[in-house]
Amino acid sequence: MTTEHTSKTDHPQSADTAMPEEDHMLAHDVDEEPVEANRRLFEGGLLKFVTLLAIVYSAFHLYSLNIAPLETWSFRIVHIAGALVLGFILFAGARFVSAEEGSARHRWTTWFGAAALLPALYALYQTFSFYQMVQGGTLRIPVELETWHFGWPLLAATGLGVVMSWFHQRERSRFSVPDLVLIVCSIAVAAYFLVVYNTTMRMSTGTSFAPIGISFAAIAGTALIMELTRRVAGMALVIIGLVFLVYVFAGPYLPGFLGYPGLSVQRFFSQVYTDAGILGPTTAVSSTYIILFIIFAAFLQASKVGDYFVNFAFAAAGRSRGGPAKVAIFASGLMGMINGTSAGNVVSTGSLTIPLMKKVGYSKKSAGAVEAAASTGGQIMPPIMGAGAFIMAEITGIPYTEIAIAAIIPAILYFASVYFMVDFEAKKLGMRGMREDELPNLRRLAKQAYLFIPIVILIVALFQGYSVIRAGTLATVSAAVVSWISPHKMGLKSILRAFEIASYMAVQIIVVCAAAGIIVGVISLTGVGARFSVLLLDVAAASNLLALIFAMFISILLGMGMPTTAAYAVAASVVAPGLVQLGIEPLTAHFFVFYFAVVSAITPPVALASYAAAGISGANAMETSVASFRIGIAAFIVPFMFFYNSALLMDASWFEIARALVTATFGVYMLSGGVLGWFARVSAPWVTRVLLIVAALMMIEGGIWTDLAGIGLAVLAFLMQRQRAVRVAPA
Repeated sequence: MTTEHTSKTDHPQSADTAMPEEDHMLAHDVDEEPVEANRRLFEGGLLKFVTLLAIVYSAFHLYSLNIAPLETWSFRIVHIAGALVLGFILFAGARFVSAEEGSARHRWTTWFGAAALLPALYALYQTFSFYQMVQGGTLRIPVELETWHFGWPLLAATGLGVVMSWFHQRERSRFSVPDLVLIVCSIAVAAYFLVVYNTTMRMSTGTSFAPIGISFAAIAGTALIMELTRRVAGMALVIIGLVFLVYVFAGPYLPGFLGYPGLSVQRFFSQVYTDAGILGPTTAVSSTYIILFIIFAAFLQASKVGDYFVNFAFAAAGRSRGGPAKVAIFASGLMGMINGTSAGNVVSTGSLTIPLMKKVGYSKKSAGAVEAAASTGGQIMPPIMGAGAFIMAEITGIPYTEIAIAAIIPAILYFASVYFMVDFEAKKLGMRGMREDELPNLRRLAKQAYLFIPIVILIVALFQGYSVIRAGTLATVSAAVVSWISPHKMGLKSILRAFEIASYMAVQIIVVCAAAGIIVGVISLTGVGARFSVLLLDVAAASNLLALIFAMFISILLGMGMPTTAAYAVAASVVAPGLVQLGIEPLTAHFFVFYFAVVSAITPPVALASYAAAGISGANAMETSVASFRIGIAAFIVPFMFFYNSALLMDASWFEIARALVTATFGVYMLSGGVLGWFARVSAPWVTRVLLIVAALMMIEGGIWTDLAGIGLAVLAFLMQRQRAVRVAPA
């Protein structure tokens, strides 16, 4: 999936045009959702219909979560079906035609699509006839009806619709007949599951007695989820999902720990669209916490809080050395609280900060790398921490508030490390900050500090013992109320616009969670996760550190090219259970996995956040990902320290926590100096850099003796640098 950064045409932010206005507010519409390259832009009546559908979808969730709850599985089925319908309306399966190509290419796809619409509508009609049969007292739908009148027509329509959508190329404002087929199929799948899962037939899933229609609907549903995932998140997650699906049926023929007895097609698919797979933990989280906080983020967007965050960061940090780079750190941390993806965070803040970084002397590569590393850190920034924290709470059963508290020191260390890297590079290259007349007025912005109230209310409500749902709803309502005393008041139109934006934002993450649910289902149903745990235990017999390194590589490998949510969900199913069996506390094990799922966004060769930043900066994507990896290097070391020092996750006395924070911060300071080759106001030779890195590792580890040894090495490195400064001074 590519993103059109030029969508913010109202306020272009190039290095040449980002001139301060009379109010010196540099950021305008930074939190406007970017328009993806394959997203349709409707006009007229069709636009009004899609807007209404989006508003109803978000409002449905807010109503169901707070006022009239639905049965759990039914709610999740409707949740996924709504995302599929909206997704196939909004996102095209092929590129749009250019002006030279006319209004359409491959016109035959419309006719094939129209033909596929017939079996799709027939399958949908059958679901209503099944409902009437069940209401009439039928305990079991006849196999012939499910197979020949529902199953095969549904699969035929789904398959033909998916393939036709790959070739169907039309103008951006036109809808697609093949996608209409996929929408009808999505509704048919949901309708069938709503009928069957609200009867005693639900109890037979995963057995030989399960209705055959469940398997047909699950196959179609899986194909629809995979196709929409391809459109909104790219091929990486789809390929990984297909590999896992192939493993289900190829597993019995594989050697060693990968082998297992096997599952039939019917038995596997009768379980994969249950709470063991697609309707499991990932969708449980996306249908509750994630959609709620996306609505909260949309309300903040509609009231222009994102602009305030970025302008506040400019006012606070813009004057210092390499000012725009430090602004990127602060702004990305703030935006990370209301933005669920690393790449989305890059696009939001990077369109402004990257050109300004280049303007004050950063290279294209460095500017993109700083933004990518800082935006990735937004995923570990309490209290919201992207979507991964909610999935962690769902999987582990650990209260969300405990997870948010445990994330404080890791987030501080990450952003401190990036800050030190940026500051050292600014010193090394002799960069300046931005002038006073280029920046927003801090005093004026301080008077609007009330815009932080919704986030304060969210934090207070969570720690007062309110449920996450209630706290998120209160924060959302407060965002609208607070806007009434701000320059951007939210009336009815703005509130409806916020609901609309929320639905558009939610589609990607909902379908990604559903796709991750397929993979989680394979892992649980085949037992491959348990066998991996045994392998990890065997490795740990030689060395715990070796087992952790092995777990790190697997977590990063599973996360490459995948959004954070899916990366963590998969790694938590494969890697975390093995770490827990090693005797590691569940919170520590899951934080270890979560950290590496997050930093996979800046890990070469497939680094989504770095690629997004390179698209804005104009630098080489691979060079940018290598540079962002170096800037975020602390994130690859700190998780190991969770294992050796639980105080970093707030699991110790206050004295131990304070000591761990101070020494670890000092450690990442030295690590930054060692990696960048700058310490004590002078460039460092390789001997000093090695000393600094070793001292950093000792300080981050957190033991009293290692701290003392680290301080000793740091003092030695400092004295060596002072002597070097004297020698190079005349030059």
